[in-house]
Amino acid sequence: MLARPLAATSLLDAVRDLRRDVAATGFPLEIEGTSDARASRARLLDQLDEHLLPRLTELSAPAVVVVAGSTGAGKSTLVNSLVQAEVSQAGVLRPTTRRPVLVHHPLDAELLSHHPVLESVEVVADEHVPRGIALLDAPDLDSVLDSNRESAHRLLEAADLWLFVTTAARYGDALPWKVLESAVERGASIAMVLNRVPSDSLPTVRGDLLARLRKHGLDGSPLFVVPDVGPHEGLLGANVVAPVNRWLTMLAGPDRARTVIGRTLRGSLSALREWVDELATVVQEQADAAAAIAGTIDERLAAPAKAAAESIRDGAVADGPVRARWAELSADGGPVHDLVSSSGKVRGSARTAPARVTSLEPLLVDLNQSAAATLAEIGARTEAALRSSLTADDAPGGSTSIASAWAGGATAARRTRAAELAARGWTAQGPRVVRAMLAARPEDDVVGRELKKLDKRRQQAVRSLGDEGLAAVALAGAAGVKDARRLLVTLLGAAGERIVDDLVRDLAERASDQARLERSAVDELLADPDLADDAASRLRLRLAVLKGLT
Repeated sequence: MLARPLAATSLLDAVRDLRRDVAATGFPLEIEGTSDARASRARLLDQLDEHLLPRLTELSAPAVVVVAGSTGAGKSTLVNSLVQAEVSQAGVLRPTTRRPVLVHHPLDAELLSHHPVLESVEVVADEHVPRGIALLDAPDLDSVLDSNRESAHRLLEAADLWLFVTTAARYGDALPWKVLESAVERGASIAMVLNRVPSDSLPTVRGDLLARLRKHGLDGSPLFVVPDVGPHEGLLGANVVAPVNRWLTMLAGPDRARTVIGRTLRGSLSALREWVDELATVVQEQADAAAAIAGTIDERLAAPAKAAAESIRDGAVADGPVRARWAELSADGGPVHDLVSSSGKVRGSARTAPARVTSLEPLLVDLNQSAAATLAEIGARTEAALRSSLTADDAPGGSTSIASAWAGGATAARRTRAAELAARGWTAQGPRVVRAMLAARPEDDVVGRELKKLDKRRQQAVRSLGDEGLAAVALAGAAGVKDARRLLVTLLGAAGERIVDDLVRDLAERASDQARLERSAVDELLADPDLADDAASRLRLRLAVLKGLT
């Protein structure tokens, strides 16, 4: 088994790290340049997987010479003629679905065994191929099949050298030059074969082609001319392809082949830095767009949060079942109707208190349900406002991506659960506020006989209703039932007013929190690591490492 010299571990590791981070990079927001960035990312991964990593891992493998061109350019005939054998099916009637063919010297088989390109080609060993190179007959760049065109471009990414075949009739086509421009961008080594050139037009065609090569930065690329030999079948004469064969043989020496490989590697690594820098720029633009979206959401959230608190203070929770229940409880014969006599005396005792508290339990159920429904509605209105801000004409770039990803069903379920928990928390707060207020120091402006009178009334109120019953009245008052508020003030004095006000403030804060909870759906989407402020730094770090090593 032949020893395989490996690339410097530091450079190979750096490219592997780069590949991992490029693969992990996404573009969640649809902003200007995103589609181009995704295409560039895919192309960069192809370049890393198909060429750079295999080549860096095994520098002694033969140089892969991809023979590429348009339909009918004569690629297969050229390959067959170079090895003087029908190794690749040629002719205009050949099946367009045929697999690409890789031809190499038999003694290079083991060195090529780990190359990823072998997974998608038909491999042929032939002694006429000089050791140190492998010829790859690629599908047509302009094939009628998408799969063939994609395969041709992917194989070009795997090339150490492009041998581009065109004809005197088609060398001016736009497609070859577009492909060659991309080759220049990635720093590939390129040679060109101008096939089927009539002798009488050779000077004109050759001169024009050389001018085009100079214009596209390819003036140093070898150019081989194959004369038009007229209609024929089979191989071209050895003398016709001799210049190309001599050039390939010259390249095939270990040192010379490695020179070509090294030149392509250097060009590829240099082009890589520009591609990575472009990707990092787009990643930063994604992060900036996410920050703009977050700012817009903050602005649009302020109004719903304020409106939520105001609706609580305006008595939204009392509307409907709560107000109807209170009317029932305070009607003639109801448990709170005769709680205070016309003379102002509090009726009831510790013996009757349990029955009164029991009669108030349906009110607590209504309060809890109404508070939960009100909070859920506040959340729904807030969500609608935030969604509209993401789809408005003046919304920041990328907002529609967040709007599309916003999971409505999951958000509604979370909103309902949060509203129910908040409502239960508020009703549970009632007894605590009552007990804390009754245990506090009496009002400073109540002294002497008035203080004793008030204290006696409070004690009687506690005996008649207990903490739970007083809490139910207080919660009803905080919900917006004015008669309940007045009753509590009658029973407890100014402390009753403070109890209701505290409960109003508590529920208003919960309402604002419910509105702010809708923001969390957006926060979760904006928490994507690819939208973080420092997301681009990961790629820039890899870029800095590559610059230091190359």
